[in-house]
Amino acid sequence: MKIGYRTIKTALGTPIAIWIAQLLQLENFVSAGILTILCIQITRKRSFLTSWHRFSACLLAMGFSYIFFEILIGYNPIAIGLMLFAFIPVTVRLKLTQGIVTSSVIILHLYISGDIGWSIIWNEIILITVGIGTALLLNLYMPSLENKLEDYQRRVEENFRVILKEIATYLREGRDSWTGKEMDETEEILEKATSLAFRDVENHLLRIHNRHYHYFHMRTKQFDLLQRMLPLVSRITPPSKHGGRIGDFFDELAEAVHPGNTAVLFLHQLNDMKEEFREDELPETREEFEARASLFHLLHEIEQYLIFKSSF
Repeated sequence: MKIGYRTIKTALGTPIAIWIAQLLQLENFVSAGILTILCIQITRKRSFLTSWHRFSACLLAMGFSYIFFEILIGYNPIAIGLMLFAFIPVTVRLKLTQGIVTSSVIILHLYISGDIGWSIIWNEIILITVGIGTALLLNLYMPSLENKLEDYQRRVEENFRVILKEIATYLREGRDSWTGKEMDETEEILEKATSLAFRDVENHLLRIHNRHYHYFHMRTKQFDLLQRMLPLVSRITPPSKHGGRIGDFFDELAEAVHPGNTAVLFLHQLNDMKEEFREDELPETREEFEARASLFHLLHEIEQYLIFKSSF
């Protein structure tokens, strides 16, 4: 069984928060542990946002509690229900919905106290600060995702090479023994990698550009194009002069699958190839015409593939 960092942080942070609250002799000190559990998140950005939402919602709950318990209705269960009818829509409007559960704990503390004075308000503020603060301190450490992202990048590039070489082989020789398993693998890897790269973005609060996130976004768009190319390739009956020429081009693309940017050079080659095809003799039969149309469509898709890489 694998234990994640979030589990470890929760197991450490909860007793620490309770211990600090006990040292400060706070009422309802166990609730500090509950607040810590609720505020442990998987990214630094999410942790800060969650903590802010919960802290703000708790302060708002104190104001609502004073109005409903001390001024309007008094300390009875009906007051809690009516207050929640008013309180929850306000938190939703202020986009503090993540703090509803936390603030409900504070509301019940104030209800049990039977008298909302400065001492109980101060107690709850310190309790919230201890619980949320402990979680924030623990969330300052986030394990590096660099090695996992580099591994995903290597696997994607390996699969891209295989896919491009298989297309090249078919265009030159007409061999159709490829199972296509790299297509399914690549789709799955890209989904995982994009999700992990987004987590990496949220772990760096001050970094604007994230190389991995943009890289996998670019590869996802290229992969969509590869998926669209396969039906076009299947309409081309090899061997043919143009098919063989494009097959060689796919082989060159396969050798150049890496993070570096050589797309501009390939775009120049592609333009030269287009000019050669335009100057060639016109097709004489319907089958030749359809094959030539598929080739030109394939060239267009390759061009988009290279443009995505050049923009990266």
